[in-house]
Amino acid sequence: MPMDCMDNINWGNCLWFEGRSEKRNVFAGMISGLLFAIGWWLIIDVMAVNPGQVPGTYHICGLVGTLSFFMINSVSNSQIRGEAYSGGWFGPRGARSWLFMGFVLGFAAVIAASWITIDNFVAVKFPAQSNMTVGFELLFQNAFIFAASLIYKVGRVEDQW
Repeated sequence: MPMDCMDNINWGNCLWFEGRSEKRNVFAGMISGLLFAIGWWLIIDVMAVNPGQVPGTYHICGLVGTLSFFMINSVSNSQIRGEAYSGGWFGPRGARSWLFMGFVLGFAAVIAASWITIDNFVAVKFPAQSNMTVGFELLFQNAFIFAASLIYKVGRVEDQW
């Protein structure tokens, strides 16, 4: 796993870092929370500095990415493997399709933000009328939200659940 290198670091007497799996969970949570906050901070910055250049429909990408974040991280790995829950209407098949739809929405948000950035801010006929930082901050917002969802899903250990 990508976060295994953090398990051997001595962090002193902080209560957060006593156990091995807790270190990994704390770091995954802090890093993904930081990326998620930076992503939303970027779009808030764009709206504060250039309010006329960002239509309200551009925020749909960020909202879909946030929905994807919650969909991806609402199912545990044991539910996907079929070990935790087998009842209900769908069981593990429903958990797998919920996770798949979460990933589809996350990729769709990043792809839509890339398309908006290239079409409306990079490849324009009159570059003086376009502010490219608006497009790139929209793209980075969705990339940071999707990276946060991946780090939070893959970086945690679910042994104590």
